Amino acid sequence: MIWVTAFLVNAVLIGLAQRIPLLTPAGWVNAGILGTVLWGSLGWQGWSAVVAYLVLGSLVTKLGWAVKQQRGLEEGRGGRRGPENVWGSAAVGAGLALMVAGGLQPAKLLMIGFAASFAAKLADTFGSEIGQRWGRTTLLITTLQPVPAGTEGAISLEGTLASAVGSVVMSMVMLLFGLITTTSELLLISVVGLIATLAESLLGALAQHRINWLSNEAVNGIQTLFAALLAMALASGLHLA
Repeated sequence: MIWVTAFLVNAVLIGLAQRIPLLTPAGWVNAGILGTVLWGSLGWQGWSAVVAYLVLGSLVTKLGWAVKQQRGLEEGRGGRRGPENVWGSAAVGAGLALMVAGGLQPAKLLMIGFAASFAAKLADTFGSEIGQRWGRTTLLITTLQPVPAGTEGAISLEGTLASAVGSVVMSMVMLLFGLITTTSELLLISVVGLIATLAESLLGALAQHRINWLSNEAVNGIQTLFAALLAMALASGLHLA
């Protein structure tokens, strides 16, 4: 019954949300599929947490939009996300949610991985969007040499701090909706989100321009998978789950 409810709720909400400039039409359809998976697997709490991720990420993308346009750094399609963005960010989380729904144990460990995957992605979004607009000195992570904003693998102090904030905010959202339950889990996931974002910058600097299939979406998928696996490994080692 929960899956029927999940489908109906998401069908109605996606139908109503089509005019909101967050996603492309195809992006909204895929968001509906993702939403059905999340509601069916984790209930309204898991669905709500990822909706919060989508809204926060879209809002931060709009910050300093005019300046980003002048510099040629704005997201394409007016900042609207498409299907590739939806799944690049959420495929790992959706897979973990389905594992929880399927009864795979320990569920608590899988939920830590789920939370970490979205914390890492929001950290990445906060860091790139705020760093490109307000970063004063942009350095390549591998050499620490100055590079133009928007360069793959570029980091800035402002962007790194924004990434830390994004990771903490998403971890707090997960705690608010009961997907994680302790401050120890919150702290672990917050740290892992930032580490995964820095690792994503390293991957971008070392490999993205050399490997044809390594698109931004593929890098996002690798980042979220790394975050989930690292968080689960650390949580298990620290006996948090």
